[in-house]
Amino acid sequence: MDQSYGDFRARREATVWQRWNRVLLILLWLVIVSMFVPPYKKLKIGHAEIDNLQAQRDEQQVLLSRQTREVNLLKTDPAYLETIARDRLDLMKEGETIFRVESAAAQADKRKDSARR
Repeated sequence: MDQSYGDFRARREATVWQRWNRVLLILLWLVIVSMFVPPYKKLKIGHAEIDNLQAQRDEQQVLLSRQTREVNLLKTDPAYLETIARDRLDLMKEGETIFRVESAAAQADKRKDSARR
């Protein structure tokens, strides 16, 4: 009987150490994972910022290309220059009648502007 109790005690102590080893391994794994989570979050935030900045850069490039095209047309195309001057400055040639058709949104904007003044 003494021998069976000793075997039981040895097996019990072995399982206790095995459990402690498992607990320690789990804790070690959690510590390692917790060390990588904050940098991973920063990495994701950094990627989001990069995507946002690239979208802004693309918008600015489109705007730049439009404005460059308009400047080139103003410098080289007299017909375009005349069209823009007549439209923006409300200029007309002698004997010419101009009819303007405006959308409802443009009329609403004009009403708002006149109401502010």
